[in-house]
Amino acid sequence: MTSDVKTLPTGFGRLWTAQTISSLGDGVSHAALPLLALTLTRDPMALAVVTAVGTLPWLLFGVLGGALVDRWDRRRTMWVTDAARAVLLAIPAAAAAFDMLGIPLLAAVAFLLGLGSLLFDTAATAYLPDLLGRDPMLLERANSRLRGAQTAASGFAGPPAGSALLAIGRSVPLLADAVSFAVSAVLVRSLPAASKPVPQAHESLLRQARAGASYVFRDRLLLGLALRPAVGNIAFLAVETVLALFAHDRLGIGTFGFGLLLTAEATGGLIGAAIASRLGRALGTGTALTCTAAVEGLAILGLAAAPNPYVAGLALAVCGAGMGATMVIGPSLRQAIVPAHLMGRVASTSRMLSMCAAPFGAFLGGWLATTYDVRTPLYTAAGLLLAMTAVTSTMTTNRRIESALAAAAPVDAPERAESPVPVPAAAL
Repeated sequence: MTSDVKTLPTGFGRLWTAQTISSLGDGVSHAALPLLALTLTRDPMALAVVTAVGTLPWLLFGVLGGALVDRWDRRRTMWVTDAARAVLLAIPAAAAAFDMLGIPLLAAVAFLLGLGSLLFDTAATAYLPDLLGRDPMLLERANSRLRGAQTAASGFAGPPAGSALLAIGRSVPLLADAVSFAVSAVLVRSLPAASKPVPQAHESLLRQARAGASYVFRDRLLLGLALRPAVGNIAFLAVETVLALFAHDRLGIGTFGFGLLLTAEATGGLIGAAIASRLGRALGTGTALTCTAAVEGLAILGLAAAPNPYVAGLALAVCGAGMGATMVIGPSLRQAIVPAHLMGRVASTSRMLSMCAAPFGAFLGGWLATTYDVRTPLYTAAGLLLAMTAVTSTMTTNRRIESALAAAAPVDAPERAESPVPVPAAAL
């Protein structure tokens, strides 16, 4: 039986449900935490701290976190992390109920939630190939479903729910997120156990972390996969920084219309995630990655030149589709070719690169808009994305990907050595 007709294992349904519920809780918190901070202070710097500290764990502990995940049982890491986050959120919920909530506590909670996200996301990325037997086709299908559910839960349903729950009481959205983590922990605890990678004997954690980072930087294919989100984050944060101002000043869009713009982008993301697997089969994985990257750059170029809100909304929807497809195809390929004992470190290194790049994009967007014009960051972002596409297209070719899959199959999945991801001959 070919991988085309293989079905996802029963355990995947529980993992999908757990991550969907957890993503819904994340969306609730994403809206509620800034609004909670706003009820405590009007100081922009204090508000920025609450927003920014959630990314610090990736910058400070990204590679080390990946090394720890490669040492630990991945399923246990996921459910213990979610259980800990459920308990953690009960603290600010109680503080809010007794009118003892403050900015320092919110910032500490945001930091610890970010640390939990680092461990859970890395462990989940490393666990999925074990659950699916490292089958490339199943990985693409699974990541497509996970990405679509995450976008719907955290992007569409979660934020409005967070705002509505906050209107009931300040502790309510925090308790809702705590419940989501608790339910996720129970579901993950019931998943099949995966084999625990055995680290090299007598090797320090720091040495293992460096080995994981070196593995990414020395492999042109993995480096190309890591550069796409890193450069992409610079470009997209430059756009995001000025998007509200651009929409108001150049397109004449109010608050409600701006929300519709973001919804258009999220809708495109859902479509892109849904078609990613078929796109990879039709074009070959390398060509598909190049095409989606080029689509993102051209869409941002269209956004920069948009004469009205309708063109801008269409451009953002197309960009979202490109991003959604990329975020399914790229991670699926990485999970199929990276050895199991390095999966956590490779995933966390790639994520850390993209997280470190984001602040540069925000600064670049603000500086260009202040120095030149509000459209300038958009044109610059489009240029960065298209330049990145040209550079990484030589690093993630169909031929290189086919070779990497063939090399990985005998070690990690001998039974699938004759069933690599299809690469059309015309695309080589």
